[in-house]
Amino acid sequence: MMMKATPSDSVRLLEADPDLGGLLTGARREEAERELVVRVHKLGVGVWDVSRLEGAGADHVGLLLLDGVIAREVIVADHVSAELLGPGDLVRPWQDATKADLLPVDVLWSILSPSSFAVLDRRFAGELARWPEVTAALFERLSERSLRLGTTQAISQLTRVDRRLKALLWHLAERWGRVSGDGVVVPLALTHRILGQLVGARRPTVSTALGELAERGELVRRVDGSWVLRGSPPDASALGRRRAMAGRPHDLMRPVRPLADDPPPDDSFVTTLAPTGSHG
Repeated sequence: MMMKATPSDSVRLLEADPDLGGLLTGARREEAERELVVRVHKLGVGVWDVSRLEGAGADHVGLLLLDGVIAREVIVADHVSAELLGPGDLVRPWQDATKADLLPVDVLWSILSPSSFAVLDRRFAGELARWPEVTAALFERLSERSLRLGTTQAISQLTRVDRRLKALLWHLAERWGRVSGDGVVVPLALTHRILGQLVGARRPTVSTALGELAERGELVRRVDGSWVLRGSPPDASALGRRRAMAGRPHDLMRPVRPLADDPPPDDSFVTTLAPTGSHG
C-alpha cells in the first residue's frame, strides 16, 4: 500500500524539537526559536516512494523526523537488513536512490506509523550558518544513529535467535520503552518479518524464538501489537560477552606486505587533541 501525503505546514524548529537548541542559552536561544522556521511534511502509513526526492540538492541538510516510526530496509541479494528510525533522526533518503557501483544494493523505505518531517532545505542550510550550536546537535544525532546501527549489528551476531530478540527489544526499550506495572512496554507494533530483518533471522525462526521467550515469561505481546518486557535486561554473562580485543587495531585490517617506503604514522592529529599542558 502506498502512503498518502498531506499538505505541508510550517513550525518553529526549536519548539518542535527543543533538544536541538540545548547548547543555546538566553537571548541567543530566543532568537533562534524565532528565526529557525521550517516546513513540515506529513506522511501516512505505507511504502515511501523516495524517488520523488531525487531532485533534492546536495546542499539540502535533510529531513528531520518529528513524529512517527519509519523503517529503512537495505536489500543485498535475497537478504534484508532493517533499521528503525524515530523522532529526532535526520535522514537523506534521496542518497539511497543511487545504486552502488560494485555491489547491487536496493533500499526500501516504509512509514510504519503516521509521520511528520521537518524539511531542512537549502534555505535552512543558509540560516543554520548563524547557529553552529544547532549544527553540532544535528551532528550528534547522526553519531547517535551510527552507534545504534552498530549495536543492532552486534546484536545480530549473537548466538541463538531468542537471545538476539531479547537483546534487540531491550535495546529498543532504551529509546521507546516506558515502565508500567506489568513491565517495560515497547510501543512498536513490529511484525515477525521486520524483527527478523533487525536480528538477521528468517521469519519462521523468529516466530519460534518469540514463543520460547513468551513461555519463559520474559516477553508478552499485547493485543495492540506492543511488547511487554519482563524481568531484567540481559547482562554481559547472559549475552556471552567475551573479553574485548582492545588496543590491537592491526588485527582489524592487515596489509599483505609492508611497504618499505611507507612514511611513519602521522600522530599530529592525536597531539592536537591532547589536553593543553598534559604530561606523559
